[in-house]
Amino acid sequence: MMNADTIAGELLEGTGLSVIDLARLALETIEELGGRRRKNVLVRLRAVMRAGVQAVKDAERTVSFRKAAEQSIAERRDLRPTSQRDIRHYVRRFLKDERFAARPLRAVSTRECRELLQREFGHSPSSFVKARAILSSVFSFGMRQEWCNANPVSRITVPRVQETPIAPLAQEEIARLETTAEQPRFRAMKFSLHLLLYNGIRPTEVSRLRPEDIDQDARLIRIRARASKTGGGRLLPLRTPAEGVDLRIPRDWLRRWRALRRAAGFTRWVPDICRHTFASYHAAHYRDLPALQLEMGHRDLSLLRTRYISPVPPREAARFWEQ
Repeated sequence: MMNADTIAGELLEGTGLSVIDLARLALETIEELGGRRRKNVLVRLRAVMRAGVQAVKDAERTVSFRKAAEQSIAERRDLRPTSQRDIRHYVRRFLKDERFAARPLRAVSTRECRELLQREFGHSPSSFVKARAILSSVFSFGMRQEWCNANPVSRITVPRVQETPIAPLAQEEIARLETTAEQPRFRAMKFSLHLLLYNGIRPTEVSRLRPEDIDQDARLIRIRARASKTGGGRLLPLRTPAEGVDLRIPRDWLRRWRALRRAAGFTRWVPDICRHTFASYHAAHYRDLPALQLEMGHRDLSLLRTRYISPVPPREAARFWEQ
């Protein structure tokens, strides 16, 4: 019968380890754990061994941050081109740091993520917030692939973004846009201008409207989830400007919209100012923020209170809705 030393020797053959090496490792572990009772020591040694084996396996089952980020983008190929473009822009900024890009995903720390975000996006709170969300999504994707066990970005505080209120268009400016839309070459834009001013629909959402999204019988406009900026659909009242107006959205709408603004004398244009105009005049006239929130498609009232609503005299608000 072979003794224990012979059996251990055969098991260790080819590993380069000896029985004395294993004994030293066991003693070092016992000293770290504390305790000398044989039964207790064996239980704890087995627990350490299992945990250690699992940790080694986990460490080996990962990919670089670069590969995780690239595959995360590929998974979102069903997003709209503009959304994909935004994500790629931020990921390219992450990958500029070659050391960070090469790091095993499982080994990336919260400190490294915070330093990257601060270095690349610390100058702009809004960019920092968006970059943080996209970086977090890479690690969330990695967790689903079992390339990491935790999301280090979740421990990074989201900075508060101070929204700057935007003044709505004045009555004279609204009149210039509507008068320009009456010109023969812009008449096809009259309905869509009405949607911008009197429904608060975003320009990109207007450009994506289909004929079946406009229900004249029910007097409703449907903003499909796929066409919405936030990914949430909503129903809006159909407020047509007049009888006989063409309710179709012309092709090449964004180019036509820029041309109409220039023809109306606007050399500089604040993005989404028509949406701010709608919200401000709606709030001043109807005084129903929950209803306005639903039409705007906001999750809560915070954006209306901090960014979208500017004071409008009640008389001007009434004139706006009487047109």
